[in-house]
Amino acid sequence: MMEREALHPISKCCNVGVQSRTRRERENSINMNLNGSNGVMNSTNSLSSLSREERRRRRRATQKYRTAHATRERVRVEAFNLAFAELRKLLPTLPPDKKLSKIEILRLAICYIAYLNHVLEA
Repeated sequence: MMEREALHPISKCCNVGVQSRTRRERENSINMNLNGSNGVMNSTNSLSSLSREERRRRRRATQKYRTAHATRERVRVEAFNLAFAELRKLLPTLPPDKKLSKIEILRLAICYIAYLNHVLEA
């Protein structure tokens, strides 16, 4: 646990890695830390006086940001999976419809490229 906190100083204030608390308790704790102890921003804690990192952290804590980020991540993963599917179609295997993992697809692609290179040189 100490190594994790040393590597990620943000984990102390955001309770990252705390398993015994529920997600809602962690979110409430984060909101309390961000908004002040009584849940209301005081004048010394206004947005203009916050550091760049603190403003970024607050923006990322909003539901709108998390939803947009999750959508972007889904699109990225879908594009990634489509690229693997296209690569898989180009590789010869027996049987041709055999399900391959991503690492197997990459390894097979490397071998197939090496084989095609060898055929061209011969």
